[in-house]
Amino acid sequence: MQKLTKKGENLLLLIWVQAFLATTGSLFYSEVMGYIPCELCWYQRILMYPLVIIYGAALFKKDVKMSFAGLFLSGIGMLVSTYHYLVQKVSAFQELGGSCTGGVPCNAIYVNYFGFITIPFMAGIAFMVIFVVHLILLKEMRRN
Repeated sequence: MQKLTKKGENLLLLIWVQAFLATTGSLFYSEVMGYIPCELCWYQRILMYPLVIIYGAALFKKDVKMSFAGLFLSGIGMLVSTYHYLVQKVSAFQELGGSCTGGVPCNAIYVNYFGFITIPFMAGIAFMVIFVVHLILLKEMRRN
């Protein structure tokens, strides 16, 4: 096992904080604000929630190799979030949003801060931060 540097620990902590904030944010919107998640929102939750545990365990054990699954989950999460955002904002994709099963169509927009920041947008940014910082962490580990 390769020793984790202080910079590596800080990067791992940053990833964990981002995953934790995204998870609590999604729970805030559903449990406090009462927004019912659509099918694509559930897929994003399935990809985000385990990241808190994965990166938390890696941080606790100080072992980056434990968190390798997080790189794949965050990469897939970026794709799902991007597709969901397109379903909400691009007219060519909006008809696809009505085909989601469940009570809420995927093209429904609960929040629209500044005219472009929606819940899938925020999730996509969170997945992107996790993915990019994990790549930086891997580069840092390779350097040492």
